[in-house]
Amino acid sequence: MRVIILGLGAIGGTVAAALALAGQEVLGIARGAQLDAIREGGLTLRTPEGTRTARFDCVGSPSEVEFRPDDVVLLATKTQHSLQAMEDLRAAGMDDQPLFCLQNGVENERLALRRFPNVHGVTVMMPAQFLVPGEVACFSTPCHGLFDIGRYPAGSDADDERLSEALNTANIAAFVAPDVMASKYGKLLLNLRNAVQATIGMQENTRAIDARLQEEARAVLEGAGIAWKDVSGADPRRDRYLKIVDIADVKWAGSSSVQSLLRGTASIETDYLNGEIALLARLHGLQAPANAWFTRRAARMVADRSEPGTVPLAEAEAALGL
Repeated sequence: MRVIILGLGAIGGTVAAALALAGQEVLGIARGAQLDAIREGGLTLRTPEGTRTARFDCVGSPSEVEFRPDDVVLLATKTQHSLQAMEDLRAAGMDDQPLFCLQNGVENERLALRRFPNVHGVTVMMPAQFLVPGEVACFSTPCHGLFDIGRYPAGSDADDERLSEALNTANIAAFVAPDVMASKYGKLLLNLRNAVQATIGMQENTRAIDARLQEEARAVLEGAGIAWKDVSGADPRRDRYLKIVDIADVKWAGSSSVQSLLRGTASIETDYLNGEIALLARLHGLQAPANAWFTRRAARMVADRSEPGTVPLAEAEAALGL
């Protein structure tokens, strides 16, 4: 089995490095400075246990890949970049190879199933961070992450088992989950506070705002008839596999949304997190004003090229009626 990973940022980079260091055949697809750095010196993974550098083949586009029957493809871009990535994969000749969506939100799998017959969801719980080109960090011990893996829309198969085995060998705790989308909806609930961190910052007391977003979202999921699985700290697997700790000389920047603003990527995934709740509310005649407000506010920050944490707490509280 060869693992092709499209998108070598925080998550994709950590997974690629971990698999390669475990002896798995990996082919990365990256671009720009990240591509150049990996080709020149490999990809360095910093963890609480130490620093190691992985070397693996890396190309700049799916068009440079000669797909093999034994390939599995891991998509690790942000959701707002998924459509183009999928079109590139299809144009390059990918057909029935399994496509695993290692992304937040629940939209990627649906986009993929329009184009590919063999789609799998992955719930990713991995506190990873892009540092500089050629270097990523993962702040978790004893495992790098905790993944649920299953077919979309439901079920599981041998491809899920194969990838799970490879990830476990690479110190990523992976579980085959026939109800993987329930797990992904549970992770969506956790990711609602990404927008809070991106807009207001991590230093303020936002417990009331976080609670409002969660309460609103749970009501929307219930009203829409969507099942979700709790993958928060209440999940007993976290105590065993996923403890977040510091790394010497590396400062945790925050959620993936915060990292997007810090890097000036001109996009943010909030449309597919809080925006997913707003969408479901509109589809089912429900209300989700708090999540809708954060969706709009985060988009405005991207348009204004604002730094994370520059929205006053009072502004958000007033908008939510708190």
